[in-house]
Amino acid sequence: METPREPHFFKPLLPGFQSGVAIPLDFYSKHIQGAEINKPWKLRSDASDQIWEVIREGRTLTKGWKEFTEAHDLRIGDIVIFKHEGDMVFHVTPFGPSCCEILWSDADDAPTFSYDYCFLAEVTPTNQKDDKMFLPVEAMRCGALNQQCKEVKLVNKEGKSWTARFGFSESDGAYYITRGWRKFCRDNRCTNGDLFVFNVVGDGTTTPLLCVCPERKECTELLIKHFSRIDGSIASTSRN
Repeated sequence: METPREPHFFKPLLPGFQSGVAIPLDFYSKHIQGAEINKPWKLRSDASDQIWEVIREGRTLTKGWKEFTEAHDLRIGDIVIFKHEGDMVFHVTPFGPSCCEILWSDADDAPTFSYDYCFLAEVTPTNQKDDKMFLPVEAMRCGALNQQCKEVKLVNKEGKSWTARFGFSESDGAYYITRGWRKFCRDNRCTNGDLFVFNVVGDGTTTPLLCVCPERKECTELLIKHFSRIDGSIASTSRN
């Protein structure tokens, strides 16, 4: 049986974000429209036990939002995930631009989201033509992914996102991305041979984020290993 998914949405923080944050239309229409307009949202996080009350005006969170952003030291380029827990209570998880979760020294609870798996993806003529990119077999061990998941969000370094279909191939024993991979490559002006290191963010129930992540140490190590294998293959061929 498929695990019910808690309603959620995420927002990349753009210049001027402290003055208010817009609720995505799709989320608003399904889960918010018609709710008591004067009822404040209650935001909580792993930063502390404090609850922040934020006023909603139409589709925008306004009064109280600035105080929340300042208390969490949010900055342009951060990505914030809102998970609706019911009765206008939201658990908020902030991530840095590369989708590494922002942690606080006084946080007692373990983070809800997993962000400890990175993988290397190469843009090739085949995966662009087929609009289908396979993840490494090792991705099966990532807690943020499962076979019930039907879509993912591809997020570039600037926080812009693309929705893609997500599936599992029984014959290949691997996950794959389709119906969105080609557009992601085209919109980011990719050429064949370009490499991306994606950091997978999710909790196994919400839509996973696959974030381009060149800054983290683990991502740099993946690139080093990749080029080391290429160099080793070239050296072996030269000796033969």
